[in-house]
Order: sequence, then C-alpha cells, then structure tokens
Amino acid sequence: MKIRRWFVAGVLFAGAAALTAAQDRNPLAGDPKAAKAGEYEFRINCALCHGLGARGGGRGPDLTRAVKKHTHNDAEMFQVISNGIPGTAMPSNGTNGQGVGMTDREIWQIITYIRSQEVKAPANSAANATRGKELFYGDANCSLCHMVDGKGGRLGPDLSGVGGSRTRAALIDSVRNPSNRLAWGLTEATKEFPQEYETVTVVTEDGKQIKGVTLNEDSFTVQVMDMGEKIHLLEKDKLKSFQKTRDSAMPKYDTDALSDKDLQDIVAYLTSVGAK
Repeated sequence: MKIRRWFVAGVLFAGAAALTAAQDRNPLAGDPKAAKAGEYEFRINCALCHGLGARGGGRGPDLTRAVKKHTHNDAEMFQVISNGIPGTAMPSNGTNGQGVGMTDREIWQIITYIRSQEVKAPANSAANATRGKELFYGDANCSLCHMVDGKGGRLGPDLSGVGGSRTRAALIDSVRNPSNRLAWGLTEATKEFPQEYETVTVVTEDGKQIKGVTLNEDSFTVQVMDMGEKIHLLEKDKLKSFQKTRDSAMPKYDTDALSDKDLQDIVAYLTSVGAK
C-alpha cells in the first residue's frame, strides 16, 4: 500500500511540475484570436493606467516597448499581472476596484495582446543620451524643477521612471505643450487616484501671495510647495483667496528655447534611465 501511495503521489507531483513548466511559456503565444480577446480584457482591466493600445497612461508604463522594467519574459509578466508589484500602483489581479478578476487564460490573452503591440526601437538612433544628461543638469535647466534618481529639484514630477511609462512622443509633447496633460502627483503613487500637478495661487490673511503646486489637500488644509521649494501648510478658512489652474507651472519650451536636437537627446537620456 505504501509503495502504491508513493507511486500515486509521484505521478501527481510530476503532473503538477509538468503543468508548471508548461506555463513558463504563454500557451496562446502568436494566436491572433487570443490577442483580440486580450485587447478586450486589457481595455477593461488595464487601460485606465496603461492607456489604450498599451502605450502608457501616465500612471502605468508604456507596454509597447520590447524591453520592460519589471519583466523579461511571459512567465514574469504573468506573475506581475497576477500578484502586482509591491510598493507601486500596480495591483494584484482583481483587487484595484477597476475591472474584474481574471482567469489564468484571460491573463495569457492579455499577454498575447501586449506582445502583439510591441514595437522595436530604431536600430540606429541619432539621439545622444549622454549629451541629454548633460543638458538635463546643465543648459536646459531641467534639474532645477525635476529630479532623476534622487538628484535635482522637487517642484515638478520626479522623472526617474518617466522614460519607461511614457512614449517618446508624449515626452516631447509634455515639454512643448506642458499644460496639455498634467502629470500625476508622485508623492502618493499608490493612491487609487493620485492628484495632478495643478498650479495653485493663494493669498494669506496678511496679504501674502504664494504660487506653486499642491502636495496634499483635504477639506480644511492645503500643503503648497512654492516656486522656491519652500513648503507651506495653510488652513483654507484663513485664506483670502485660493485658486487652482490647469496651466502648468512649467514654461512652454518652443524650438527657440530648446532645439529639436537638444530635446531628442534629453528624451533619450530619460528613456535610458526609465528602462533600468
């Protein structure tokens, strides 16, 4: 009897191991019908953060890039979708209040769809990431307001991961037309709906005007970082005025202020950092 039990247990174990090994690869890879079904699932469960077409939505990275920060193969992508990424806004399957819990097959369909959307970067790019870094911390003055890997200003969004979450076209547009689409606030990245970088102007009861961006706000108080990065905690009922605007605090950089070549190099630098 013991021998028979051991035999049955061994068969079950081997079967489970074979099943796990089979799932190291996407069983639906390359199936156009699975990709179409995955697109539907993606729109319901993923597009809020990752954008339509998986091209990035500000909160979530651009998934059309062949090289991804947190995953290197289909099995790792399956685990990320299933379990989320601790410490980030990426939730585990079915826990974020958006969309519904997915079956394993539906997750594989989404992965098939993502793979179908991937594009390869140009083999020969004229952009120079090394020069872009020099511009970012030098003549372009980006680091006066923005931080990368802990170095730079705090008035604008931290750009350490933006090269992995936004497309090249979106990054260029955010510099040329900064008010078109305000960035999500990154001080509370794991909140379900983090606030945007709105510009705020307040006048205190003694007539002092403060202009900057809101860091935190509730019904009674607001925390404002002014243009010199000084933080003010203010009680709303003691303010003479409190105005928000969707005009970005970031100036609009036209080609006279920043040439296309310089901007291409800066974007190349941010992309190289975001891919790490």
